[in-house]
Amino acid sequence: MAGGDAVRPKGFHVWGRTEQYSAYGGLYFAPEAGQFPAVEKILVIDDESRMRKLVVAALADEGYLTVEAHNGREGVALAGRETPDLIVCDITMPDMNGHRVLQTLRDQPVTGHIPFIFLTGWSEREDVRAGMNLGADDYLVKPVDPAELLAAVRSRLRRSKQAGGAGQKPKLEVTPETLAVALGLTAREAEIMSWVVQGKTNPEIGIILGIQLTTVKKHLESTFARLGVVNRTAAVTLAMEKLGR
Repeated sequence: MAGGDAVRPKGFHVWGRTEQYSAYGGLYFAPEAGQFPAVEKILVIDDESRMRKLVVAALADEGYLTVEAHNGREGVALAGRETPDLIVCDITMPDMNGHRVLQTLRDQPVTGHIPFIFLTGWSEREDVRAGMNLGADDYLVKPVDPAELLAAVRSRLRRSKQAGGAGQKPKLEVTPETLAVALGLTAREAEIMSWVVQGKTNPEIGIILGIQLTTVKKHLESTFARLGVVNRTAAVTLAMEKLGR
């Protein structure tokens, strides 16, 4: 398959010439349907053909429209042209690695807010930390389990839609400094809380900050007690209320 070609999700079929059907983005529907169903488009960037094909196949089987890029530069070009709903990208690629891809896309208005999931190997912990600090939304360890891949994709697409629905509200500045002042937190508590507000899990925060998972949990317990809340959701809600004032 040539780079940039859309893959038709399984379950959508091209019918015989005697039937009248319309095509849109590689998907085929009966004209009497009235309108085309919304199908999320996912860009997969990986120089390793076998891994790229596995990811594309898993996404296509689930009904997503997929676009492939064979390297980082092609991925950046396709992201600008295709404006996908989500990007899955390998970290280790020649010439332009995943970090440079992410940084380039984050600096462009059209692609700056596209959810971004990294693919990484077990030995690339520092690369994951750097990627998260650049603004990656999630990461998956290769070889990728299809169920884990689909769960991550669904979660990030759902969060993206929720953020879009609140897009008309004034954007709040959520930094460790603003949280420390608004909530009366220590520097470390505020740093961890800033990642909680961004939707990062405890393991992800541990990787980003280079600290143990138990340390993250202890600081969150201290933060919850200080704020008088019992869980993440309540803490984030309180933080947004305080910052909104």
